[in-house]
Amino acid sequence: MIRLERLTKSYRTPHGRKVLFNNVNASFPEGKNIGILGRNGAGKSTLLRIMGGIDYPDSGRVITNQRISWPMGLAGGFQGSMTGRENVAFVCGIHGIWGGAQRKVMDMVQDFAEIGNYFDVPVSSYSSGMRSRLGFGLSIAVDFDIYLVDEVMSVGDAHFKRKCEEVIAEKRKSSSFIIVAHAMALLRKNCDVGIYLDPTGLRVFDTVDQAIELYQGEKPNAQAKKTATEMYKS
Repeated sequence: MIRLERLTKSYRTPHGRKVLFNNVNASFPEGKNIGILGRNGAGKSTLLRIMGGIDYPDSGRVITNQRISWPMGLAGGFQGSMTGRENVAFVCGIHGIWGGAQRKVMDMVQDFAEIGNYFDVPVSSYSSGMRSRLGFGLSIAVDFDIYLVDEVMSVGDAHFKRKCEEVIAEKRKSSSFIIVAHAMALLRKNCDVGIYLDPTGLRVFDTVDQAIELYQGEKPNAQAKKTATEMYKS
């Protein structure tokens, strides 16, 4: 269960304060893989960061009884002066993973990230792609009820993208995913329902295809109109 309760989030910009969410109340479908769509600046990544606990709303809260991952693909939470290995050990400690279990996580991350000797080099020297590889590998090496994925499939070559898709397919057997992506084929393959963000509201659709239809600028069909629920107005 994930519920947004009176969630408000805004940012200061050179042109004034931009409000992304204004007093939002919404419930996400339980046990479903969810695709989140919206134009650039709609607040998709910000919403994931808030749900993952690495950003905070101006007011309101996220209520959940599930273990939610940090957003895969948003790897800004690493300590730059520490190596990849040290960052993984630190995160394991936070989650109470020690001894043999920690070594297992370490091996999984190192193998999955495929960054070679950079695993023992300070993260500040990593490219954005290397950070994302490390972040994704660490995310999938720790068990969560819900995994948050933000554009990680756009990182790396075809081989790495295929690895990401394979591990998501495996994890979906026991966990749920909330995915932000601009790749419609990826969302159709991995998501059951869709959420669309725009300045007028947050709408939940029974299928991800209905949300994609709206995102692509097509007029929603009659069924979509019946099943879409506008959860809030800005």
